[in-house]
Amino acid sequence: MKVRFGVTIGPEVGTDDFPAIIDDLERLRFDSVWIPEVWLQSTLDPIVALTFAAARTTRLKLGSHLVIPGKNPVLLARQLAQLDRLSGGRLLIVGVLGLPDEADTGAQVLARSERSAALAEVVPLLRRLWSGETIDHAGDRYPLSGVRVTPTPVQQPLEIWLAGQVPGALRRCGQLGDGWMPGLLLPAEAAELRVEIERAADAAGRTVDPEHYGVNLYYSTGPLPDAVAERLAARRRSGSVDDLVPIGMDALRTRIDDWLDAGFSKFLLRPLAPPADWTAELEMLATEILPLTT
Repeated sequence: MKVRFGVTIGPEVGTDDFPAIIDDLERLRFDSVWIPEVWLQSTLDPIVALTFAAARTTRLKLGSHLVIPGKNPVLLARQLAQLDRLSGGRLLIVGVLGLPDEADTGAQVLARSERSAALAEVVPLLRRLWSGETIDHAGDRYPLSGVRVTPTPVQQPLEIWLAGQVPGALRRCGQLGDGWMPGLLLPAEAAELRVEIERAADAAGRTVDPEHYGVNLYYSTGPLPDAVAERLAARRRSGSVDDLVPIGMDALRTRIDDWLDAGFSKFLLRPLAPPADWTAELEMLATEILPLTT
């Protein structure tokens, strides 16, 4: 398996700090930077920030957990195709529904009950738009006639991985996704859910590349504060959070080994608490974790 390590940038990072972090990620030879999209928090906009990062780097891959429902699919296809071309084919996408938050959902101008169906309609539509052909689409939400998007992405295909852990999300990933990137799971739990994805893919007459399984991997350099543990417990669908987050580099390496044993090889590392010094944090990860890359 090709083992790769990226770093996720959380909402604590603003526009003033972002350039130095990008420089460090490139200098230390991390595989990728990731910016999750949240509509109503003070977070970096992924398309804006990743375009900036593309111009500042030559090898760092550029990833986002991108909210797809509620966006105009033609505009989204144009933006992503141009970002992939401007970066020389370095764009990575995980399509998500968005936060389960009423305000954030409301900003999508789309009923929460419609988000899953919208995602399922838009993912194949984006792929058709990226083909460079003139297309017609008689979808329920986004009817199109005689639409052509140029330029097309460098990557053919430009992959769309999916996330989610509920049965419907797992089926959707098997039917439509190019890969799966879950979070807040233990390796054994994820391995069981992966079986459901592969079963859905088989039923749809397709396969998901066995190397296209990754994980959003939170870690901490010290004990979890009670408030943080409570926040994680509220987001986790079942089970305890006691063993969920590795504490310290030794525990993080052990957890990565467990994920590798479970068949997951793409890691998005995310510190649970904002580092006081991002350069020092990234240098520590580069020393302790990047040697595990194969």
